[in-house]
Amino acid sequence: MAKKDRRFIELYTEDGIVTMTKILVDKETGVNYLFHQSSNAGGLTPLLDREGKPVVTTVWEGLDK
Repeated sequence: MAKKDRRFIELYTEDGIVTMTKILVDKETGVNYLFHQSSNAGGLTPLLDREGKPVVTTVWEGLDK
């Protein structure tokens, strides 16, 4: 699948020895998600601002290149 056809874009990745943290953006909705994995367990949640509202990215031209 070509990168431009993917629904999610990785904005940030931090890798450790047994952990990984990523911020993903849904290109259709603009909602940002936080994914964290530690060993064989992981979780995904919307990334929230101070008011508890989802962080939305409105401009992603060029991010999926």
